[in-house]
Amino acid sequence: MIDDEPKLVTSSNSQRVIVDGYTFTIEIYRLETDKTWTLEVVDGEGVSHVWDDPFSSDKDAWTAALQEIEAGGPLAFMRGHNVIPLRKP
Repeated sequence: MIDDEPKLVTSSNSQRVIVDGYTFTIEIYRLETDKTWTLEVVDGEGVSHVWDDPFSSDKDAWTAALQEIEAGGPLAFMRGHNVIPLRKP
């Protein structure tokens, strides 16, 4: 059987960074058939933050990630309006 699904391309700009002692994993990727990049940042607590809007370059995505984390500090990023806490059973 032939696999017709496009492959996922991961940017070389994807990497772990430490900001004020907090670790973040910045993932920048796209489908091989797409020209725009998706940005996802996973914080040290394992919470994924995915940007709604795509980026025209992986460098733009990288810059946006760092700017967002550093804008209010890592704790503000982790606990900001973009996080929806899961209900505990």
